[in-house]
Amino acid sequence: MHIHFWGVRGSLPSPLVSSHIKSRVTAILEQIHPADIETHEAKERFLSKLPPWLGSTVGGNTSCISVTLDDPLQVIIFDAGSGLRELGIALAQHKPKIPQYHIFFSHFHWDHIMGLPFFNPAYDPAVQVDFYSPKQDLETILARQMLPPYFPASMDMMGAKKSFHCLSEELVLYKVRISYKLMNHPGDSYSYRIDDGKYRFIYATDVALSAADFIENEENTAFFEHCDVAVIDSQYTLKEAIEKYNWGHSAFNRALDFAAHWQIKHVVLFHHEPTYDDQKLYSILHSAQSYIERIGFKGINVTLATEGLEISL
Repeated sequence: MHIHFWGVRGSLPSPLVSSHIKSRVTAILEQIHPADIETHEAKERFLSKLPPWLGSTVGGNTSCISVTLDDPLQVIIFDAGSGLRELGIALAQHKPKIPQYHIFFSHFHWDHIMGLPFFNPAYDPAVQVDFYSPKQDLETILARQMLPPYFPASMDMMGAKKSFHCLSEELVLYKVRISYKLMNHPGDSYSYRIDDGKYRFIYATDVALSAADFIENEENTAFFEHCDVAVIDSQYTLKEAIEKYNWGHSAFNRALDFAAHWQIKHVVLFHHEPTYDDQKLYSILHSAQSYIERIGFKGINVTLATEGLEISL
């Protein structure tokens, strides 16, 4: 199971702007010494020591991740945010061509569907695209965003073969089990779990974790417990989560409490606040790591979701 992050922001895309780039260049120049630019090796060494918010970027695209199974032609996608465009561009170059894509939707707020009209494989008549959601009107919901005056090309113009599946129970796909669970979010949002018999992966974006998610009943235990990797909504700091109560998102420390409770091994902080710059997001990661040490949680690894991040199980 290979997990790739194509879009990690929440609410709306937040690309780097000129002022961000200028401030980064200024900060880098202030750290350079003459010895750092004497040779190519010295330059590479200097660049490798830069903090990640100066030497790279978290990324500005909205929610989209892919899970590739043991067969590289078996691709499962979660959400169709603007990151789906990047996924489509990259995987369209795959040789041999990927014949079928499976896209599961957590919900249908704009930031989770806006990439679909720009998903290149969906316009290829040789490709099959399957869409999944527990919502019965899935096809209508997706087609509606591509109607005039919102978009110039209707969904009918997507030449790929399309199928729409309303989930009502656990699904077996490519010999892995995919289950879903309703979560606490305005308008509803669903988390998904992939279980290949050896590893368990959870995608849990757009959720305000509540006391109900910590109850050790049969449903929660079966879905959450002993997960190997969980991508969890952690859009806010604790202060902002309190200020934005009922907005449908979680604080990073709440996500870690949740992981400790259910013995989740690896937490990926996801669905980043669009107003946070990269330095702020890495400070949250540092705070999360410190929180784990301070509270005494053992066996939990925490990672900041960034575009291009890859995790293999």
